[in-house]
Amino acid sequence: MAHTGNSSMHRSSSRPQLLDLSKAEIQGNVEEKYPSILLPNQSHDISYLALDIGGSLIKLVYFSRHQDQSTNDKRMRNVKNRLGFPSNRRSYPILGGRLHFVKFETRKISECLDFISSKKLHFGGGESRYSDGSTESNAIIKATGGGAHKFADLFKERLGLVLDKEDEMSCLVAGANFLLKAIRHEAFTHMEGQKEFVQIDPNDLFPYLLVNIGSGVSMIKVDGDGKFERISGTNVGGGTYWGLGRLLTKCESFDELLELSQKGDNRNTDMLVGDIYGGMDYAKIGLSASTIASSFGKATSEKKGLEDYRPEDISLSLLRMISYNIAQIAYLNALRFGLKRIFFGGFFIRGHAYTMDAISFAIHFWSNGAAQAMFLRHEGFLGALGAFMSYEKHGLDDLMVHQLVERFPMGAPYTGGNIHGPPLRDLNEKISWMEKFLQKGTEITAPVPMTRPGTTGLGGFEVPLSKGSILRSDASALNVGVLHLVPTLEVFPLLADPKMYEPNTIDLSDHSELEYWFKILSENLPDLMAKAVASEGGTDDAKRRGDAFARAFSAHLTRLREEPAAYGKLGLARLLEMREECLREFHFFDAYISIKQRENEASIAVLPDLLMELDSLDEETRLLTLIEGVLAANIFDWGSRACVDLYNKGTIIEIYRMSRNKMQRPCRVDDFDVFKERILGTGNKKPPPHRRALLFVDNSGADIVLGMLPLARELLRRGTEVVLVANSLPALNDVTAMELPDIVAEAAKHCDILRRAAESGGLLVDAMNTTLDSPRENSSSVPLMVVENGCGSPCIDFRQVSSELAAAAKDADLIILEGMGRALHTNLNARFKCDALKLAMVKNQRFAEKLIKGNIYDCICKYEPAN
Repeated sequence: MAHTGNSSMHRSSSRPQLLDLSKAEIQGNVEEKYPSILLPNQSHDISYLALDIGGSLIKLVYFSRHQDQSTNDKRMRNVKNRLGFPSNRRSYPILGGRLHFVKFETRKISECLDFISSKKLHFGGGESRYSDGSTESNAIIKATGGGAHKFADLFKERLGLVLDKEDEMSCLVAGANFLLKAIRHEAFTHMEGQKEFVQIDPNDLFPYLLVNIGSGVSMIKVDGDGKFERISGTNVGGGTYWGLGRLLTKCESFDELLELSQKGDNRNTDMLVGDIYGGMDYAKIGLSASTIASSFGKATSEKKGLEDYRPEDISLSLLRMISYNIAQIAYLNALRFGLKRIFFGGFFIRGHAYTMDAISFAIHFWSNGAAQAMFLRHEGFLGALGAFMSYEKHGLDDLMVHQLVERFPMGAPYTGGNIHGPPLRDLNEKISWMEKFLQKGTEITAPVPMTRPGTTGLGGFEVPLSKGSILRSDASALNVGVLHLVPTLEVFPLLADPKMYEPNTIDLSDHSELEYWFKILSENLPDLMAKAVASEGGTDDAKRRGDAFARAFSAHLTRLREEPAAYGKLGLARLLEMREECLREFHFFDAYISIKQRENEASIAVLPDLLMELDSLDEETRLLTLIEGVLAANIFDWGSRACVDLYNKGTIIEIYRMSRNKMQRPCRVDDFDVFKERILGTGNKKPPPHRRALLFVDNSGADIVLGMLPLARELLRRGTEVVLVANSLPALNDVTAMELPDIVAEAAKHCDILRRAAESGGLLVDAMNTTLDSPRENSSSVPLMVVENGCGSPCIDFRQVSSELAAAAKDADLIILEGMGRALHTNLNARFKCDALKLAMVKNQRFAEKLIKGNIYDCICKYEPAN
């Protein structure tokens, strides 16, 4: 291969530059085989398409427009104006378009052409349209790989597409750079069957070594965007493995050869150090008896022919021989150029566990543990993604890691990019496909788990024990997530140390912990499905969609139970969000809507009595009563089985009063006295009020109306601006930012403090004209505002919050996190630059025992002064 130095991506202007990929999000769809990248700022009806046509596989990346879901709510716009938030910016989750990733076998190129035709990608979603409105029959699309030359005439003949060839290595590097900078857990290590995701600092990415193992091997030193050099390579690569393997085993496909290796035992063909030294180590030079001394060495000393050796053993020995040598050459080149990171990719890798283990073991061996082999979750699409980026103004260069949300594939956790039927045009076809797909069983579920292997040589393994007779070649392949590109997501500016921040409190790498949560989610599934169906009127259509949701979510849990790393680094926050995303996929947008409305109305009815009671108390007693009221009201959580059982035994008000009456100090974690001193001071010393408080609210009903709103009222009374922070999208019975203004408006009818603050904050409809068009009479009033957090989950990850929340945080000096999801399951250990109060009632016995050494219904009042 020719030496390429200091190359840069060619930005072709061969097509009208209408695509706006600037910053984005991953939305899985059951018909999409790989993550769809959502492009928030794209609103044109143009489709872009890029191809990487290799000798074995065709990788296709295409863009499709996604309907704008923006809202024009006057109250929310007014709050944004108050916060100094630019009015022309879109709110999460505005999704302008998607990047779809699909894969075909090159020998079945007709299927790829049919797919492009059925999606009308060669017409730009209808026709190839230029900015002046004209059209042209021969659309020009980007392509890379040898097949871009070989099949150029076929694409033009069948589809009228002209392939604009891009340099293969330039595309490969551009794709890798984008993924390593933009995806939080793109890279991972793989040792002895164990995957561990690695966080790469985008500011400390370069230089690195990219080892692309295709038919041959190229080793590329990457110094920056568009700056790379092929420093070495070898002609012993994937083609060598497949060619020799085919001759020696008579296998008909690469996948078949890989499957053979999983049943092999290299001790039958390789000569080990112990074979030479009578079963002893060669300790003097540091070689154990199990070290491979010579690949296929036993064939030289035994009077056997090819037919006397098992094809499985030959395949495994061949796989290790090639993997070890590539790894050694890679490490020597990394050592030569002082490169700390080595990433492996290419057709030869394809997520195969034994291949990755062999390469990893060899890197570890030759470097004495100083270096690690790393792999990329999206490595199969590096070239196609790079070709896509060769379009002008693609917008991906400026993408920040916090502006991408990686989510689990929706609908079904398939692996390997297999094509399962024609493109799906609507939800009905999707559900039909799901019903047919899940009935197959073997396709949707993950491969059988393998026992942890023992070693017999340099990275060698004993024969794996499997519960099934066949293990697919994509058995260990990680599911490629769906990338949502969300330009309005930002890192929460009040995190004390964003680089060290870890949202999840519970460690799901603990197998018993993971199994516990799988059990909880599975047990809650029938009730959730019933509520989802009821929220849509209980129609036959709703029942069918509900059944499809249950099938899909169960399949996700099955996949994760057998391969916890299938969707990347797994935390409880992502697990719970997966459930909500799965509901939305089947058009259940708010399963608890009727329950929330009923509980809000019941709580508003008793709010006046509660406020009157609070106003009769002295300030110290009132503050304690308010905190206890928040904790008591937090019992209303439909995500907790114990709480759901309680709801069947009484009304919302009865349960709230019972919960309040049982409140007693000290809490399991009790920092109330420290918080009280900061609010009220001691003796005659009165501290200044906080400038602005961010109150992260949890559930609808009593939780928000009888708990957090009275606390917000007290802060407002003391001169503190209050911003209620709520979900952007529904999750369980959590209140959303779109619902909060109406709740505040109803509460304001019973309280002048809330009414004046809501008017000042622009939350009351009858005050909108004054607020928006002319100066407010009571502009000096302390405002009560509402912002969305950028989430659709019971938890929150502060590495990715809405821009409006980030804007509100800039003047905040107090954070109050309420509820198990936001204050316990996530963020219990998070530290902030400002004062933080974490309030929650523990509604899970296992959590109580394991993390706070307490019992269910214990309470947390954790106060942490500014860090």
